[in-house]
Amino acid sequence: MTKKMSISTSKTSLVLLLCQIISALDVPLDLSQPPTITQQSPKDYIVDPRENIVIQCEAKGKPPPSFSWTRNGTHFDIDKDAQVTMKPNSGTLVINIMNGGKAEAYEGVYQCTARNERGAAISNNIVVRPSRSPLWTKEKLEPNHVREGDSLVLHCRPPVGLPPPIIFWMDNAFQRLPQSERVSQGLNGDLYFSNVQPEDTREDYICYARFNHTQTIQQKQPISVKVFSMDSLNDTIAANLSDTDIFGAKPVTERQPVLLTPTGSTSTKVELRGNVLLLECIAAGLPTPVIRWIKEGGELPANRTFFENFKKTLKIIDVSEADSGNYKCIARNALGSVHHVISVTVKAAPYWITAPRNLVLSPGEDGTLICRANGNPKPSISWLANGVPIAIAPEDPSRKVDGDTIIFSHVQERSSAVYQCNASNEYGYLLANAFVNVLAEPPRILTPANKLYQVIADSPALLDCAYFGSPKPEIEWFKGVKGSILRGNEYVFHDNGTLEIPVAQKNNAGTYTCVARNELGKIQNEVQLEIKDPTMIIKQPEYKVIQRYGQVSFECIIKHDSTLLPTVTWLKDNDELPDDERFLVGKDNLTIMNVTDKDDGTYTCIVNTTLDSVSASAVLTVVARPNPPFDLELTGQLERSIDLSWLPGDENNSPITSFVIEFEDALHEPGVWRYQTEVPGSQTTAQLKLSPYVNYSFRVIAVNRIGRSQPSEPSEQYLTKSASPDENPANVQGIGSEPDNLVITWEPLKGFQSNGPGLQYKVSWRQKDVDDEWTSVIVANVSKYIVSGTPTFVPYEVKVQALNDLGYAPEPSEVIGHSGEDLPMVAPGNVQVHVINSTLAKVHWDPVPLKSVRGHLQGYKVYYWKVQSLSRRSRRHVEKKILTFRGNKTFGMLPGLEPYSSYKLNVRVVNGKGEGPASPDKVFKTPEGVPSSPSFLKITNPTLDSLTLEWGSPTHPNGVLTSYTLKFQPINNTHELGPLVEIRIPANESSLILKNLNYSTRYKFYFNAQTSVGSGSQITEEAVTIMDEAMASRQVDIATQGWFIGLMCAVALLILILLIVCFIRRNKGGKYPVKEKEDAHADPEIQPMKEDDGTFGEYSDAEDHKPLKKGSRTPSDRTVKKEDSDDSLVDYGEGVNGQFNEDGSFIGQYSGKKEKEPAEGNESSEAPSPVNAMNSFV
Repeated sequence: MTKKMSISTSKTSLVLLLCQIISALDVPLDLSQPPTITQQSPKDYIVDPRENIVIQCEAKGKPPPSFSWTRNGTHFDIDKDAQVTMKPNSGTLVINIMNGGKAEAYEGVYQCTARNERGAAISNNIVVRPSRSPLWTKEKLEPNHVREGDSLVLHCRPPVGLPPPIIFWMDNAFQRLPQSERVSQGLNGDLYFSNVQPEDTREDYICYARFNHTQTIQQKQPISVKVFSMDSLNDTIAANLSDTDIFGAKPVTERQPVLLTPTGSTSTKVELRGNVLLLECIAAGLPTPVIRWIKEGGELPANRTFFENFKKTLKIIDVSEADSGNYKCIARNALGSVHHVISVTVKAAPYWITAPRNLVLSPGEDGTLICRANGNPKPSISWLANGVPIAIAPEDPSRKVDGDTIIFSHVQERSSAVYQCNASNEYGYLLANAFVNVLAEPPRILTPANKLYQVIADSPALLDCAYFGSPKPEIEWFKGVKGSILRGNEYVFHDNGTLEIPVAQKNNAGTYTCVARNELGKIQNEVQLEIKDPTMIIKQPEYKVIQRYGQVSFECIIKHDSTLLPTVTWLKDNDELPDDERFLVGKDNLTIMNVTDKDDGTYTCIVNTTLDSVSASAVLTVVARPNPPFDLELTGQLERSIDLSWLPGDENNSPITSFVIEFEDALHEPGVWRYQTEVPGSQTTAQLKLSPYVNYSFRVIAVNRIGRSQPSEPSEQYLTKSASPDENPANVQGIGSEPDNLVITWEPLKGFQSNGPGLQYKVSWRQKDVDDEWTSVIVANVSKYIVSGTPTFVPYEVKVQALNDLGYAPEPSEVIGHSGEDLPMVAPGNVQVHVINSTLAKVHWDPVPLKSVRGHLQGYKVYYWKVQSLSRRSRRHVEKKILTFRGNKTFGMLPGLEPYSSYKLNVRVVNGKGEGPASPDKVFKTPEGVPSSPSFLKITNPTLDSLTLEWGSPTHPNGVLTSYTLKFQPINNTHELGPLVEIRIPANESSLILKNLNYSTRYKFYFNAQTSVGSGSQITEEAVTIMDEAMASRQVDIATQGWFIGLMCAVALLILILLIVCFIRRNKGGKYPVKEKEDAHADPEIQPMKEDDGTFGEYSDAEDHKPLKKGSRTPSDRTVKKEDSDDSLVDYGEGVNGQFNEDGSFIGQYSGKKEKEPAEGNESSEAPSPVNAMNSFV
């Protein structure tokens, strides 16, 4: 919501233009002219009798006028009164009162005359009256004894002063008496009581009259009012009568309205045009009447009507004849109404339609003076010449009077005079002076030469050419030094000589020449016009919504002409910003810190230059959580419902969306407030459901977009009557804790659910399908009951019913429970094991009879453990593993077995009590698998053409080792791989010497073990043969050279830097040289060469990367093949060493890293590790 306002120079310029049109008629003071009254005292001049009286009369003319005065219609000779002086070169009178004069002696009607050789001007009749502030007349005021509910009028009757005093009522402490619809002051100053109340009793009702002219306040004697209430009046009567007398005052009775002022049903009122119309109606009645105003046959004027004094006074400002008519006031209360009609007539003192204006003529010219006025009644027009009625004034053949017009023809210099027009009726008069000045003068330009005008582009430009001459000169405008005369619609030429350019543009800038000529001569003048860029707000403040205690900024970015200096001012609600350090005014913004509610309003940025002003406004809305509701009221109280109403608090500029109603039960949970209901924000009443035997209090919380209000004050308390319970306990269960009992549990009722005192529970049970009769017991307000001596794990029907002192709750529903469980008696039979592969087996068993379970069947547990490894024949500590299979399952999978091992297992049934007996141990064996990688591979004793290899057997042979496989291939200086060589080694060997190798060559070795099932994971290593002796000697010779030592140091430093960089990159997750080397020297088996042409084939991993069907995973020893098992891991159980789903499916994953097979042929590789690179220099 952004408001924008632009204040341009056009309005100011147009006002200036009108002033110039008027001033163009002024005659320069260096030329002869009749007098003109320039200043005079008001017609009705009330003066302070303690100060000197100054009666103003100022005039101008050539030659300077002389002054004289009349008083009460006769000449006032000031020289004969020592107390009266006239100011030098002025007609203003000063009457010296402070030095002994009395103001009353100079009361009268004064008129001033200013005269010179060309005529005489006169002032208005100035009525001088000293102000008066008389004292109150002494009077004895009797106390007012009033009965409660009656009306009362306390009369003020202030003394008549001049001007009339301002009336107000106060007490002895000088505190204004409070006023209301019931008690108010009338226009005449009296204090009206529509009905009195006991609190109106007091002894210091004082009416004060303030006389502003004399700055004095007069005080009336205090008035005493004693209000008798009906109770006190009855007590007084009873004390003064005997027991046999009948006494008693009537109680306070309500009365329909009666008008205290004005009286009667009609009245009249006359008001003058332009004044303020005040109409008043004050009524008595009980209850206090409400006043309403209407205009019969019309509407009250919208923008000029105001209601005052609690609508008892109708005020219409600036009345006109159209406001005449009948105005009706209506006083109404619950018992009836009364009305009064005031007939208003608007009269009018004379007012100008056309006032006469000074007339300057050259000899032989013609002219007219026009004097037109209106009024009600129509005013009469009379003319005077030089202060003398024109009928008896000296004759002038050039003048002719025609009603309100004087016509002049062929005037001569002797025709110069001052004429007065008087328009008068019974309500006042108007007097205007207008001279006729006959002159013969060549043109003169009054505007200063080379005056500079600066205007804003697209605004009107007004170039002055104030002139005088007689006859009236003609004016012409030119642009530039040799420009042509300006004509056309682009310009406006005013009678006072002003040139107007309605929409000035940049190309209108320059020099303009004004030429004035008449028959007596010619004159010209130049002025300059500059066009400036308008000031603009290019980024206006925008509508903002901010939460209380937040921070908000308004922007005001401007663009202006570079030659103008702007000033930026911020206003709040069209007034100055508060003097508060929270308001920070920046170069182009306003920031408000820690916003509060009082900051809400309209903020305006005003940019002023010497030529224009622009502004833009934006509204700031401060929002907050609503204020809490108030005035909670309970109505419509019933046994099970009640109506709650409330008044919403201030929504703080964010509409209330809902009301949350909470309740407190002071009987059962004092201090605890619970949710009752929620209603829309447009609703302020709610019907609430109630429970019996609850001592309710309610509170309401308002909710808006910002948040929740504080809770309202609690309502009054409401205690509902007791009743039998409406509901039974929830969550009833029957579960035995021992083999021979049944534990019945339930969720007790809340306090407010009890519906009455003495809450208890009736607990009932019977054995399902066995007992016909219920066994019942009534227990206190507890939450369980134990039935003893029950059979083991049999079904029971159970129910729990609530009751209190007033009766039972409705019949409860039945639930099925069971007595306590015992351990299962029978072990599963016919346990069978089917070995699927070297790491996986499937176990089957027969289910046990349900009766032998003696409880809820939860599932079966399979205990299995490794007895020994078949390859080593060595025993070790037995670690039993457990897999649990939920429900009535009869098989399961045993994953993660070790190949070539002997195992035992047994199966047990499980219920809620525990495990049953174990089945007989079942022995099974797993077949061989592929071995793990050799435990180590060392390469020692390098020579020119041989290397010694030593290794350790696999940690997990997983069967009988049949052999080892060694593969190796050379690596050249460009990291390319050479031909691959493969050697089979008997299983009982642990070392090998490789001969016939190339000297000074790096080799990569791949080594693994085999069983009858297949090859295991491989281990890799690299080694280098040494150089021959000649090269070694040369190496020694070179190594002793200084340059070589320096080179080696540089290389070592470079390698150290590389190591540091690699370490940093590795920490950041990037590649590093060792990783690149591993990628370069990847397993050659994933880089096969085509046997026909030696080129590399496409990589395919047929085993390691094929997904297993049915969710199976390949273990690290690669013994489980896709076709070996049709069992899903859904059959795996839940063990200590694995994770299984509720149905017993195994959700673990078996995987292992395997060194890839070597690749044949030559293939490029990335750089080796820095350590190996270092070895290549040795």
